[in-house]
Amino acid sequence: MGEVLGFKRPRPSEKHRGKTLCRSNFHKWEVVKDKQFDVRQGRLVTVLRCARCGEMKVEAT
Repeated sequence: MGEVLGFKRPRPSEKHRGKTLCRSNFHKWEVVKDKQFDVRQGRLVTVLRCARCGEMKVEAT
């Protein structure tokens, strides 16, 4: 027989954790290493991704 797992509905505070900060423009930016050269502009760029919401930002170096 299989194991019976209890079902627990997540609380709203757990479900929306971190999204209120991003909505107020307090993102947690992390550098993405796999894409460092922009072909259209022909120069090096820094690609940043928010660890909480996944929004991306590009900065020219």
